[in-house]
Amino acid sequence: MNPRTYTATVKRVLFQLLNDKRTIALIMAVPALLVTLLYFVYRDYPGGDVLFDRVAVQMIAILPMSVMFLITSITMLKERVGGTLERLWTTPMRRADLVLGYATAFTLVAVGQALVLSAVCAWALGVTIAGNWGWIILTALLDAFVGVAIGLLISALSSTEFQAVQFMPLIVGMQIFLCGMLVPRSQLPSGLEEASLVMPMSWAVNAVGEVQAGSAVTQGLVMDMVVLAAIGLVVLAAAPLTMPRKTR
Repeated sequence: MNPRTYTATVKRVLFQLLNDKRTIALIMAVPALLVTLLYFVYRDYPGGDVLFDRVAVQMIAILPMSVMFLITSITMLKERVGGTLERLWTTPMRRADLVLGYATAFTLVAVGQALVLSAVCAWALGVTIAGNWGWIILTALLDAFVGVAIGLLISALSSTEFQAVQFMPLIVGMQIFLCGMLVPRSQLPSGLEEASLVMPMSWAVNAVGEVQAGSAVTQGLVMDMVVLAAIGLVVLAAAPLTMPRKTR
């Protein structure tokens, strides 16, 4: 990795993101707005307070990955289709510098997303947990990092923005079905339970569930965090290997 080109990529992507108000609004505000909508859905439902607390915490493990996957893949493909990447390949830029630069920039923005989403849940919507909110924020950040990594990988495998969006139901939808939010993973059929083990959202939902249920930092919580981070790093390492140097 070339530190100069990596740093330049981080600065360039951050500058573009911070000057794109709609993208920043999507990253920061949409997850919090969706959880707020859920609050009103459950507000008058019998036992809705307890149910909303559980679902809201699980949403913190689901929405960051979903949003960051979509934003990252589309942003990278815009640069490919627009010819920006072909111009960058004429410089000493390496694939790893580009991918790591993008991942760093989007993950830094995701810090704000995790803080806003957690703050809205804890203070505005009154979500209660037994553990520390710091672990919830860390899980949301790792979850967003995995979403960024998957988005970069999918952008390398796609030719157009439309193709990248088509991966959304397969990658995100399937994980939502099997992550344990709808049905506990232990109650899934054996084949589906094993399949859920390779899905990062399953580990994220499990992590926030442990934080919500108890105040102690358990070995299971640490394992969830380690596996989540490891999946993100593996996917991120694969992204440069599949990224083409030509857009046409």
